Amino acid sequence: MTKRILAAILTAALVIALSACGNGSQTVSSNTPAPSDTPEVSPSAGVSAVRYTADGKRIITIGTWSDIYYVSKHTSIYDDPTVPHLSDDDDEETKAEKEHRIQIAELRLAKLREVELKYNVVIEYVNLTFEGIQESIRTSIAEGIPDVDIYQVDSQFGIPAVLDGLAIALEDIGLANTDVFNEQAVTKNLKLAGQDKSYLFNPSNSGGVSSYPLAFNLDMVEAAGLENPQDLFDRGEWTWDVWENYLKVLTVDADEDGTPEVYGYSGYWTNMLNNLLMSNDAGIARGEKQTMDSKETREVFDFIYKIYNTDKTARPWDSANWEINNKLYAEGLSAFWIGADWIFDQQGGNDLPFEIGIVPWPCGPSGDPATNHYSSPDMNWYMLPKGAEDSELIYNVIFDWLNWYDFDTEKADDYDWSRERYGSERNFAYALMMSQRQGFDLWDSLSKIVNFSLVYLMTGAQNTTQFIESYADAYQNALNAYFTN
Repeated sequence: MTKRILAAILTAALVIALSACGNGSQTVSSNTPAPSDTPEVSPSAGVSAVRYTADGKRIITIGTWSDIYYVSKHTSIYDDPTVPHLSDDDDEETKAEKEHRIQIAELRLAKLREVELKYNVVIEYVNLTFEGIQESIRTSIAEGIPDVDIYQVDSQFGIPAVLDGLAIALEDIGLANTDVFNEQAVTKNLKLAGQDKSYLFNPSNSGGVSSYPLAFNLDMVEAAGLENPQDLFDRGEWTWDVWENYLKVLTVDADEDGTPEVYGYSGYWTNMLNNLLMSNDAGIARGEKQTMDSKETREVFDFIYKIYNTDKTARPWDSANWEINNKLYAEGLSAFWIGADWIFDQQGGNDLPFEIGIVPWPCGPSGDPATNHYSSPDMNWYMLPKGAEDSELIYNVIFDWLNWYDFDTEKADDYDWSRERYGSERNFAYALMMSQRQGFDLWDSLSKIVNFSLVYLMTGAQNTTQFIESYADAYQNALNAYFTN
C-alpha cells in the first residue's frame, strides 16, 4: 500500500505531455426547451446510477466543487452573477466590453439548449465540495456506482484516481482520432509518465491564465525614484541583482528596534521557489536525478537565504497564518508579492488605493530571459469515472457543451475575467506570456514524500549547504522509487 500511494503521488507530478494549450438582456425564448422541474425517476439498472427526468431525458451530472454556468436550470444569462448589465452611464469602451461579454453568455446559453435537444439530455452539476468530491471518487467509483457521470478533478487527486484504475481511458471510447488528440480546438488531453493512454481532458480555452507573476506596488516604486520593473524587463535588465537592490530601497524601517514597517517582499514561498528556480534554469527534481546540489539550484537557495537572513528585506514567514504571508500588499505593507488573477479577485486589486504592476520574475545569473520557463501546469481536468454508463455519450455531450464557439478559436480566447483583475493590458500581457512558457519540476509533489519545507532556509535554521544535505538524498530516493516502478 505504501508503494502504491508513493507511486500515485509521484506520478501525479509527472505530466510529460500537456498538449496544445466565458457575458445582454435575453432570457430563454418561449420556443426554447426549458429545464424540467419534474421529479427524477429511480436509477436504472446497470453499472452506474443513470438518472432520467420524468419525461425521459437522460440527466448528465457533473461533479464539481464550485458553481458552473450554464446548465439546464439556468433560464437567463444573468443567472451567472458575473455577467454585466448595460448602463446609460457607460462610455463607449465600457459598453463595447460589456456587449462582448453579454454576447459570449448568450452563445453559451444557446449552446446548452442546442446540446439538450441534440442528445435529449439535461445537464446539471452537483457541488460536492472540494473534500467531498475526493471522497466521492474514492468510494462511489470503487463501489461500481459513481455518484455522477463525469468529475471535475484537481490534478492532486485526479491523477491518483487514474492510477487506482478509477477512470476510463479516452482511447477506449473511440476518441483516438478526434479533436482531443489532434487539433485540440475544444479539448486537450493529459498523458502521464508511464501511461500508454490518456484519462483526463479539459477545455482548450479556459479564459484564464495559470501563472504566478511578480506583483509590485507601482506607487511605492515611483515614490522611491526607481524605474518601473516592466521597462527593465523589456530591455533585458531585470535581474536578481537589480531586484535585490529594489528590495533594499523599498524596505522601510519604522521602529527603534529596526523592524521594518514595509518589507520589500512578502509572499507564498512555494510560488517564489518555483519561479526563482525557473528564472535561473534550475530545478530540484526535473528528471531521474535530483539536482538540488547543482550550481544553478544552489544559487537559488543562496539568494533566498540572503534576502531573508542577510538583507532582511523579505518579511519573515508566518507559519501560523499562511494567507497573511501574501495579503500584506493590500495594506501597503509589502512592495513585491505573488500575483495571480484569483489572488487579486480575492485579496484586492483594482479597488486598492494604489496602482499594481505585474512583471515576470527577474533573471538569475544562470538563466536566460529568452529561454527561461515562467510557469508550471496548473489547471483542473475532467475525468470519466469507471462504471459510467454510455461514457461516449457523456463525453460527446460535454464536448459539444464546451464548444460554444463552434470551433472558432479566436472567439473562444476570452480572457475578460482575468484581464479585468490585472488592472491594465500591460499587466495582463506579462501574465499571459508567462502562462504560455511552461516548465515542470517534481519537487512540489515529491515534497509530500520527503517532507520538504523551505522555511528552514528562510528562517536561517539551515544554511544552503545544510539545507541541500537535508533533502538531496531523500529526493533521489523518491525519484528512484518512481522510476524503478
